[in-house]
Amino acid sequence: MGMDMDDAFLLKGAGNGHGILPILAWLSPTYPVGSYAYSHTLEWAVDAGDVTNDENLVAWLKDQMTLGFGRNDAILLSHAYRAVEADDATALEGVNDLALALCPSGELYLETSQQGRSFLDATLAAWPAPGLIDLKGDVAFPVAIGMAAAAHGVPLPITLSAYLFCLVQTLVSAAIRLAPIGQTAGTRVCAALALAVQEIAQETISLSLDDIGGTTFRADLGSFHHEDQYTRLFRS
Repeated sequence: MGMDMDDAFLLKGAGNGHGILPILAWLSPTYPVGSYAYSHTLEWAVDAGDVTNDENLVAWLKDQMTLGFGRNDAILLSHAYRAVEADDATALEGVNDLALALCPSGELYLETSQQGRSFLDATLAAWPAPGLIDLKGDVAFPVAIGMAAAAHGVPLPITLSAYLFCLVQTLVSAAIRLAPIGQTAGTRVCAALALAVQEIAQETISLSLDDIGGTTFRADLGSFHHEDQYTRLFRS
């Protein structure tokens, strides 16, 4: 069966001929951003008894993705992507400032800013591109991903889906290490959330910054409690 022109464009990408390979590299566990060190309050949720098995892990993650930081990250990523496409450094800085200001706790600020800064530094060194701006100071992780994808011509729909599914996989990996689920159950959880990831990517691609918001108050408050948790494997 042949490949049509739209499929060929998505695989090739718009800019440098690398196609979708950069986003696969950037979101790999081997990319040096330190995502393994963070759980985005999942460690607290396990300690509090909110997450004890794959069923309630699916529910917890779906809320985080559709009602909380997943949806917001996708909106921020889209606007960072378009700012780079338009060569608008002022707009890009504004999106990054907003992304950092939205962090509800010190731990979650560290989670996004450390990963974002590490990602941008590694990408500038290994995957440079003329349109990739070197933002100074702290950089939010979704902003850094959006910047790099735009500079390399990775299509925005693919970038959004890949980024969101990477968030799910990272948190499932954390859940496996925290022990409420095993590896096979973790695979089921990722598969169960694949459709939600696609729907969020499709919905958020056209939303404005004014559409940012969330209702995951218990998880946000949990990030403060995690700072004082007696035993911790993760930094958030």
